[in-house]
Amino acid sequence: MLVDSHCHLEYEGLVEDQSAVLDRARDAGVKAMLNISTRRSEWDRVTATAAREADVFASVGIHPHNADEHADLSEDDLLAATEHPRVIGIGETGLDYYYDHSDRDVQKRLFRRHIAVARKTGLPLIIHTRDAEDDTLAILTVEMGQGAFPALIHCFTASESFGKAVLDLGLSISLSGIVTFKSARDLQDFAATIPSDRLLIETDSPFLAPVPHRGRACEPAFVRDTARFVAELRGVGVDDLAATTSANFYALFRKAA
Repeated sequence: MLVDSHCHLEYEGLVEDQSAVLDRARDAGVKAMLNISTRRSEWDRVTATAAREADVFASVGIHPHNADEHADLSEDDLLAATEHPRVIGIGETGLDYYYDHSDRDVQKRLFRRHIAVARKTGLPLIIHTRDAEDDTLAILTVEMGQGAFPALIHCFTASESFGKAVLDLGLSISLSGIVTFKSARDLQDFAATIPSDRLLIETDSPFLAPVPHRGRACEPAFVRDTARFVAELRGVGVDDLAATTSANFYALFRKAA
């Protein structure tokens, strides 16, 4: 069994032929997909797809790129959205200083609001971090000290030291197709060491297609290629890795079970 723990089924490149995309994923052995939102205007679409498709789940949240336009989003707004029965996660949220599309202070405030909702609901927080390791870790450390909450770093590309630190805080780590890139040697070395019970696999489709699909729009079916690559890195069979990462998904996203 394979699970794509992070995909954007409503994005250009997938939504135009969504039914066929889902059929190809199922043919590849993908049994569940988490359809991620990045702005409030997507919430109705991701939940509608999840309500229609039994193997698709939804998240609600605001990507740091879109923080400025959602600066007034309240905890109550997020809490209300989590009441939908197919919403199983909060996010994606976090910090992105690479593009700086939104003010950094606004990103931090919104990140903390998402954390508060994850703590109140028990739904896992789906974290995006890019060029913001220090601030991401500082916020997570302080917030965990105020009350634990489930969370994972999605599409992990950060340093080994950051990875070890978030694992120490109790977070999980999800690997995308980036791990298959020739340029990702440091990430590959770290991926081989992630504890088996903290590892998930994703596509982040329609972005970051793994080898051998580079240059194409990524889709959930390609999670098998990433799983095969990671299995080889870790010296295990791909079916064993698929079973482990799927079990981890359901253990973390308990509402999906």
